[in-house]
Amino acid sequence: MVTIDRPPANALDPALLHAGADVIDELRADPPGAVVLTGTGAFFSGGADLRVVPDLPPEEQADLTRVFNVMFAGWYHFPRPVVTAVNGHAVAGGLVLALCGDYRIVGRSGRFGLTEVKVGIPFPSVAMAIVQGEVTPPVLRRLVLRAELFDAATAHALDLFDEQVDDDRVLDRAIAVARDLASHPKGTYELVKLRLRAGALERGRGQFGGADAAARAIGEASTAAKKVLDPGSE
Repeated sequence: MVTIDRPPANALDPALLHAGADVIDELRADPPGAVVLTGTGAFFSGGADLRVVPDLPPEEQADLTRVFNVMFAGWYHFPRPVVTAVNGHAVAGGLVLALCGDYRIVGRSGRFGLTEVKVGIPFPSVAMAIVQGEVTPPVLRRLVLRAELFDAATAHALDLFDEQVDDDRVLDRAIAVARDLASHPKGTYELVKLRLRAGALERGRGQFGGADAAARAIGEASTAAKKVLDPGSE
């Protein structure tokens, strides 16, 4: 269980992003059967902390974008099942984080959308690759270009989430799904997930500079995907 706990909105500031990247490294070193990712209070996550991010000097903003990419890539390509228990509002980077789940469960409350174009914050490269891979083009246009916010029922109907339950059942249901996914053969699950997301791997790889840590991670995963898809490749 990984819980985003930075009240009131679980907004993503530099310290929280670095801590999140560290958690992924720890889990990769000793992978669990599955991971449930959730928030606290009324928010899953409100995305980047707009009280902090716009005032950062350029070099710190560049580092923040890099860490965003590392964290998104880390969850999206995590080798074990990831279930997102979306307990409340998930906006901007918070919704991208929710979309990293292999299975996504939402309650009845909250608002959901990608508001980056409204607040003047460009999408990190991996974030765009993830939403392109997980959202149908007509819905993607509404989310990205119009920055629409949807209620939970509409977000579920638009396939942003796989399942909707009462608010007080979100976490229990996510744990049950995670246990079920964890029962699948480990090696097979990892290979199938790699094949499923091979296209997003390539998109993310192409949008990075070569020195970026996430670029290296995506490059390694992309190479592994190619070997899975074409065992004769080098």
